[in-house]
Amino acid sequence: RILIPDAQFPGEADIEREVAGKSVVFCVHRERDPERIADADWRACDAVLAWHRMAIPAALAARLENCRIIVRTGVGVDRLDVAACGARGIPVCNVPDCGTAEVADHAIALMLALTRGIVTYQDRVKADPAGGWRWHPGPLVRRIRGGRFGIVGLGRIGTATARRATAFGMEVAFYDPYVATGQEVALGVGRAETLDQLLPECDVVSLHTPLTDETRGMIDARAIARMKEGAVLINTSRGGVVDLDALYRGLKEGPLGGAGLDVLPNEPPDPVHPLLKAWRAEEAWLAGRLIVTPHAAFYSAAGFEDMRRKATETALAYLKDGRLKNCVNTEFLPKRGNLPRGTAPG
Repeated sequence: RILIPDAQFPGEADIEREVAGKSVVFCVHRERDPERIADADWRACDAVLAWHRMAIPAALAARLENCRIIVRTGVGVDRLDVAACGARGIPVCNVPDCGTAEVADHAIALMLALTRGIVTYQDRVKADPAGGWRWHPGPLVRRIRGGRFGIVGLGRIGTATARRATAFGMEVAFYDPYVATGQEVALGVGRAETLDQLLPECDVVSLHTPLTDETRGMIDARAIARMKEGAVLINTSRGGVVDLDALYRGLKEGPLGGAGLDVLPNEPPDPVHPLLKAWRAEEAWLAGRLIVTPHAAFYSAAGFEDMRRKATETALAYLKDGRLKNCVNTEFLPKRGNLPRGTAPG
């Protein structure tokens, strides 16, 4: 019995059933509040396929009496208490390669849309087909070849983004203290030893880091103040990595030239935040300098199907054969000989 508490796909769990077969029962909900799901459903499930709408804190993990595995249908596990789950002997896994190409493409697309004035030009022509038919540039239009592209977080998506930026003739550098020495040589990119070293050097900074206690609010007022005059900030990682108040001030008072955001600290966003109010009101000072998309960077039809399929395969591999793939809380699990039901992490 597999529980999907916060499904973000339309219709039935057809892809999941195709993978699992007829013997597996799927209990599908589309909730944000766990209390809207019957307690019996939580206590009876053998596995949970978690999306990103609902958090699973320690108190909820304690109700998972029969659960043997939780799989995040996606990459980020910041809404799951992985330590509490591990203490109960529940492995937490993810689908780390989902949307890698799509998110990297989206990050580059946000950069191009801003630095080539795509939205500005379209809006001018739409508003006035004759008068708007002119090349006069938007506020961020520039040559990107030869510019410096900075990446924070050189994991799968960061690496894919680096390759794309290099293809546009940009000089690429990254900051990631968890990447082994030598990776920069393999990729032919530069390496900054600190975030403070990276930020002042870059024309574009693209964020590709998970949301952790270490990265929450990493791009704050101090970090933004260190950025290059006119720099563009791209965030396709997690909204909580960026302090939205600091971003507002950085765009209004400097030094930021623009920002492309696919993620926000609160999703759906808080419409009364001054940055979002100014953006929605099309205030002149912000025109052509901010693009917001609805946490959609990961999406393509093919990628979405792959994500659902791989999450289900990961759960079934453990339930049927005791094989763990992409476990993110191994350090919190009992020792190999003490795992429940005779299973062991791979």
